[in-house]
Amino acid sequence: MVDQLSDKARQNALAELGAWIHNAERDAISRRFTFADFSEAFAFMARVALLAEKADHHPEWSNVYNRVDILLTTHDAGGLSQRDVQMARDIEALLSSD
Repeated sequence: MVDQLSDKARQNALAELGAWIHNAERDAISRRFTFADFSEAFAFMARVALLAEKADHHPEWSNVYNRVDILLTTHDAGGLSQRDVQMARDIEALLSSD
């Protein structure tokens, strides 16, 4: 089983992941990504899907035209875990490699 982050670990993760916002109600992190058009947004989602499959850790997300909203939480842990933080890092790495 995966452990939920402590308050201190959660604070450190949020400081590191500046653009990600803590959703206290769900004990999750979320971020909105905006792209030039639907094709770019969909291509980004495809790359994230490959990361998620490899990590066996799948985001809650939605797409409307050029926007992709991603929420990460670990249901097995009952909230935010290191798996979510790592997935957010990996998603950020996709953006910096473009």
